[in-house]
Amino acid sequence: MNIIIGILLGALAGFIAGKIMDSEGGLLRNIILGIVGGFVGSFVLGLIGIGSSNIIGSLVISVIGACICIFIGKLLFK
Repeated sequence: MNIIIGILLGALAGFIAGKIMDSEGGLLRNIILGIVGGFVGSFVLGLIGIGSSNIIGSLVISVIGACICIFIGKLLFK
């Protein structure tokens, strides 16, 4: 059940980040971006001592991480 929630949370985070960063992509790309963004966001924000213990906080961290991934992707693949 946690895997399904993680995938749905990742898809939502990827969708939100895509809208914030004006990036186009399909559902699969959004899911992957959101999941990777969750790891990136947790790592980056963990370095400065910010963490989350609820689903809303995890969503925010995943969106921040996905935005970071989109930004780096735009720089690399201009």
